[in-house]
Amino acid sequence: MAAAQALRWGGRCRCGHHRLLSSSSSAGGGPAAERGERRESAGLGFSPPAHSHNDWIGPPDKHSNLRPVIFYAPPEESPLERRLREARQEAQACDQRFWARHNRAFRQEKEEFIYSRLKAKGLEMRDETGQKATLNAEEMADFYKEFLSKNFRKHMQYNRGRHSGFAFWCTRVLSLWGGPRCVVKGA
Repeated sequence: MAAAQALRWGGRCRCGHHRLLSSSSSAGGGPAAERGERRESAGLGFSPPAHSHNDWIGPPDKHSNLRPVIFYAPPEESPLERRLREARQEAQACDQRFWARHNRAFRQEKEEFIYSRLKAKGLEMRDETGQKATLNAEEMADFYKEFLSKNFRKHMQYNRGRHSGFAFWCTRVLSLWGGPRCVVKGA
């Protein structure tokens, strides 16, 4: 893969409000540079064109497997819109951190599990042909079950924090915005 990454138009997401990016290799600036696009945005490895008025979704992060979003900030952004965008950015950053840590732990523990099982069988990590030795599906199912059980509380805290934080945030936005209100009529 070439060192430089260029952007390639990938269409719109299902909701129609986001543009999708995919990376393609190129030796020079490629089409991205020709269209006046910046090289990277905040170290994400991609950047939308300067004239864009949409959120842009990038290629999956190699550690978290989540697709980072660059949120559009309109020039006349109101304080409430700014707070909404910043809340979305913070939620994205928290998700990135959680899943990067989770996936790193998963890979490390998986390797340790495979090594210990192979060692118990008297086998090496690589066979005589140099291929990496593997375990069968039933043996790996033991690892997956153990890993999920061990991390159950982390997943529950992540989901609780994510949803309760979102509910709190929605309540705050609606109260600040003066959103939908109930009308109670007396009988």
